[in-house]
Amino acid sequence: KTRDHKSNVIRDIRDAVDDHDSLYLFSFENMRSNKFKDIRMHFREEGKSSRIFLGKNKLMQIALGKTPEDEHADNLRRVSKLTTGSVGLLATSKPRDEVEEYFANFVEEDFARAGSIAPRTVKITADMVATHPVSMTEQFRKLGMPVEVQNGKVALVGGKTEYVACKKGQPLSAEACKILVHFGVKLSEFRVSLVCRWSNGDFEMFQ
Repeated sequence: KTRDHKSNVIRDIRDAVDDHDSLYLFSFENMRSNKFKDIRMHFREEGKSSRIFLGKNKLMQIALGKTPEDEHADNLRRVSKLTTGSVGLLATSKPRDEVEEYFANFVEEDFARAGSIAPRTVKITADMVATHPVSMTEQFRKLGMPVEVQNGKVALVGGKTEYVACKKGQPLSAEACKILVHFGVKLSEFRVSLVCRWSNGDFEMFQ
């Protein structure tokens, strides 16, 4: 991206810090952009809207400053030092207790991605299979499910009552993830945690 674009981002971040009462650094797991819209909407208060910055760690570090000499304001270098990995910045004037409560309670279930570890064993029952149209039989077979058509309905081969889609503690295959989507099973949790808070020179870590 152009130097102009980068300098605009840096200026945006510094302006956001100046315009709001506090700055929070947050970390997240199992990020999905559609889920993040909920957070953005929540912090769009009337008047002075909060600002969220994501996916620009190096620019965020430069904007905040890395040393006592180049930090934008006192102690922002300490926020900058923690700006690594899956993190974002929230500049807001919302009351502290409201911000902390929102993030403490924020968790959204989502479909798991291939390669993630199954938090629990999931069994697909014959009844669950039977609710699907016969046209799905071939697709299920391609995903490794032993199914057949019995009396005009999809059934597990050999009259079995259940099929283990994934086992707790084992990595999820791409096929297993597709099966879980078909049956509406969400194993992933999108969480956001507060890492630290900065306000008017005061820096504080969250445990």
